[in-house]
Amino acid sequence: MIRNSKWIKPATGLGNISPEFRKEWSLSGEVASVTAQISAAGIYKFFCNGEAVSNALLTPGWTSHKGRVQYQSYDITELVKKDNTFSIVCAKGWVCGRITWKRQDPKTTDDVAVIAEIKIKYTDGRVEYIRTDDSWQVYTTRILFSEFYDGETLDLTAERHLHGNAEIDTRRHPKLISQVGEFVRERERVAAAALIITPKGERVIDFGQNIAGYAEIKTSAPRGSRIVLSHAEVLDAEGNFYTENMRSAENLVTYITDGGERTFKPTFSFQGFRYIRLDEFPEGVEIRLSDFTAIAIYSDMHRTGYFSCGYEKLNRLYSNIIWGQRGNFIDIPTDCPQRDERLGWTGDAEVFCRTAAINYDVERFFRKWLGDMALDQSPEGGINGTIPFIPGRFHKFSAAWGDAATVCPWEMYRAYGNKDDLRASFEMMKKWVEYMHAFGDEEYLFIGGDHFGDWLALDAGEGQYVGATQTDFIASAYFAYSTKLVILAARALGEDAGYYEELYAKVREAFRAAFMRNGLPVLYPKADALSTKRPVIGDTQTAIAIILRFGLCEEDERAALTARLVELIKANDGRMTTGFVGTPHILHALSENGRADVAFDLLLQEKAPSWLFSVNHGATTIWEHWDSQREDGSFWSTNMNSFNHYAYGAVYDWMFGVMLGIDVDVDGAGYEKITYAPTTDRRIGYANGSIESRRGLISSSWTYLEDGRVRYELTVPAGTTAKVCIKGIAEHTVSGGSFTYIV
Repeated sequence: MIRNSKWIKPATGLGNISPEFRKEWSLSGEVASVTAQISAAGIYKFFCNGEAVSNALLTPGWTSHKGRVQYQSYDITELVKKDNTFSIVCAKGWVCGRITWKRQDPKTTDDVAVIAEIKIKYTDGRVEYIRTDDSWQVYTTRILFSEFYDGETLDLTAERHLHGNAEIDTRRHPKLISQVGEFVRERERVAAAALIITPKGERVIDFGQNIAGYAEIKTSAPRGSRIVLSHAEVLDAEGNFYTENMRSAENLVTYITDGGERTFKPTFSFQGFRYIRLDEFPEGVEIRLSDFTAIAIYSDMHRTGYFSCGYEKLNRLYSNIIWGQRGNFIDIPTDCPQRDERLGWTGDAEVFCRTAAINYDVERFFRKWLGDMALDQSPEGGINGTIPFIPGRFHKFSAAWGDAATVCPWEMYRAYGNKDDLRASFEMMKKWVEYMHAFGDEEYLFIGGDHFGDWLALDAGEGQYVGATQTDFIASAYFAYSTKLVILAARALGEDAGYYEELYAKVREAFRAAFMRNGLPVLYPKADALSTKRPVIGDTQTAIAIILRFGLCEEDERAALTARLVELIKANDGRMTTGFVGTPHILHALSENGRADVAFDLLLQEKAPSWLFSVNHGATTIWEHWDSQREDGSFWSTNMNSFNHYAYGAVYDWMFGVMLGIDVDVDGAGYEKITYAPTTDRRIGYANGSIESRRGLISSSWTYLEDGRVRYELTVPAGTTAKVCIKGIAEHTVSGGSFTYIV
């Protein structure tokens, strides 16, 4: 813990130059150990004698502005000498830089601050502390500008000079806590695939994969040469470089060379891109693809899940899902990594968190983010659309988005079985339910709020952001669902669930009375039903999927609801009309109610809207819109059109849980108990996948044999009990081994 150090900042006048806080120190004996603890308002890199002490990026990370900030601990024993220079280089980052599409008053690096404590233990037992105070000196660096949205400028010809002594920063800073989440690091390296000369004559490097990170360039250009790079995710219909979907984010990286053989890459900025354009490049210097590499950065999560099948387009879809998670799990679960947003949208995380925990070990990642969610929760229990919350920038308590407060903690418990983490979120879960309970004038319905609804659904017509499903329907359905999750959490923690069991019964009853007639959904003629901004329909694919998935129907109503859902799909030429809320549930709603055939039809559909439409059009990540780029190459919009937006990748939890058939039982958190019930489709031929659970490797595969039968293979570790449910084989349980069935 950093105890007696002071927050320090530069004197004014730096402008946008990244400052270096520097301290010289000579050792007074033989060293036993040297450790450093550092944090910043902004982001920082720590150096000892000119060497970076860590390969972590964007430290100290993004946490609740009002609640806490992480500090990092480093063992630098092997780096110290008799005479030492300790330095901390900073940039504006999330705290001091521009965040969101709203332009605020310009801030400079005068606003950044650091705090540090270096502890030196000598072999004779003495201990010395080097603490940040106004004796530290501030130097300019060659990073002349750095912002997340707008890029970075590095000038190797710039003179570095002493700016003056640091000043004590008397501003109020959040509580310091030790590192909770994963460090962000460089991960995959992607070689340049092609040099393109566009119809406009632009020189464009194609890396063949949309990533979040930055381009690395090797060059030995003459001193004073300028290299200027723009970044883009896609080319337009004519094959030209396309940046309009970046909105106001400039994503511009500039290097000024010193004549030496150098490798350039940003230090404090990252971009979302597949293509870079060489806006400026030294004349006479050959453009060699081998000199360009795209480096993906994301939180240092361990990969746990794998999938492949006999339908190549599904393999591409799965790769897109993986890359979408990589590009948007950069310290927090962002919506997109390229435009002037990159925020921790709760709705995206709510629908994707189960898939996230299959693909990667995200326990620590969500522990940190959910901790910030609890801190940013309003006194009444409201959960903002983005976490960390940005004061004065965005404020909205929407159903399905706010329900991340219940869904994400439960899904993390379901994946990892960690009761301590579930307990840490339990009060937040209850407060969100009570927020819905207290909202408006109808005690057991969530009516009249300002909601995102079935975001980007297509059933409200061209150009609409909010789908046709009544937002009050969605809100009240989630009120019931979140209450059910609080019940499950209470039971898992050994808490009394009686109050919430009674509340759930009343909410479910009120929902059915308001939104259902004769077992089918209808409009409740209040609030959102009276909207004149868009069509509002009671009987939508999303409405039926939600009723079926959330258990808001009676058992004898399921058949009619399922039949109606199939009818609505067929009426739309065999395609979905669902958005962010309905899409993650529609395949489950079908397969859980006897229509897995239709679910597979939707999965394999290639006309928009569908998952494979983007695959057919060259996508290497998941798109924000079903038709982000249309058949003719035109774009859905310019103001909100990301080509790396992971939410629709939530379909993989169906592929894993239904197609592969691995589903965690309600009382089997952490894969202690699973149900193995794979669902096959001859068009796919074979499927296999696995997850490295806390209890060991669990894998599933099935293959169609030449005689029409199916071969199933299951592997479970000794710590997992699997209930095997395969048609034609008596139900039974297995554990600790590999098992084969042919039916």
